[in-house]
Amino acid sequence: MSNVNMPTPVALAGAGLCLLGGYLVGTVAGPSAHAESTAQVQSYDASTDRLCLTGDAVADDADAKDGVLCGTWRHDAGAQRPEKGDEFTFVSMTSTRSSDEEKATFIFGEVVR
Repeated sequence: MSNVNMPTPVALAGAGLCLLGGYLVGTVAGPSAHAESTAQVQSYDASTDRLCLTGDAVADDADAKDGVLCGTWRHDAGAQRPEKGDEFTFVSMTSTRSSDEEKATFIFGEVVR
């Protein structure tokens, strides 16, 4: 048996092509990213973390009812509590439990400072 050595530039080019291919596959086949939007706070209940948003950013959302998107606010421990009328930057996600088809909407975001 003989030992075959590959020139360094060829090996680096091959590695670069593999990384580029992985990036492209991940971009095309990976999960779609949600765009960050800004809306106005309609209401917030601190005891249940239920947040309702309104405005142009939620008007076309499939989970919004009558132009209002409500869900459970997920936030950092030190996040500023939203108040009615605040501008709120957010991303929403709706999950369906397979056992009973019940939907739960989660809102990730913060008050615009």
